[in-house]
Amino acid sequence: MRSMRLTLCAGAVVAAAFTPGAYAADAGPAGVSVNPASPASGSDVRLWATGCVGRTGTAVSDAFVSDARLTGAGGGGLVGDTRVRTALRPGNYAVRVDCDGHQVRGTVTVPAPHSSPGVSAPASPVAPVNAGGGGTARLAAADDARAVGPGTRQAVVGLVLASVAAVVVVVRSARRGDDGRD
Repeated sequence: MRSMRLTLCAGAVVAAAFTPGAYAADAGPAGVSVNPASPASGSDVRLWATGCVGRTGTAVSDAFVSDARLTGAGGGGLVGDTRVRTALRPGNYAVRVDCDGHQVRGTVTVPAPHSSPGVSAPASPVAPVNAGGGGTARLAAADDARAVGPGTRQAVVGLVLASVAAVVVVVRSARRGDDGRD
């Protein structure tokens, strides 16, 4: 009986050690970061939103060619890419991320272009472009959101089930050992 208690205690310690601390982690203040910090008109940007608990979100700004679809593992932030409009005046533009009923806000600063003779801005669409595929881009974005992997809830359930299975094996082994040696 003593070895079974020791085994159960060891199993509990192992389960506690491998249980993810998703709710204990602090993702920091909610907000939206843009990389590069001051993108030029027509350039691609990467957005990172903190403060979202879900796995998907949408970033909206007048500075962007189209809304940016953000994905992530939840709790650690959401990430996505978009492009800054080509015909955009320099200034600060609000960015709003909608994620699971929450809104996270930030700004993107578009600097004044450095004018050089003979250099023009790269060509860029000024609106979403449905180029081929019959609308498969929207389906691919939904597949990307599902391909992120299991979340914290699924990991905890898996660890609990594995722990229960280990306890059952130990109890059965202990019973077999007690029955055959008396």
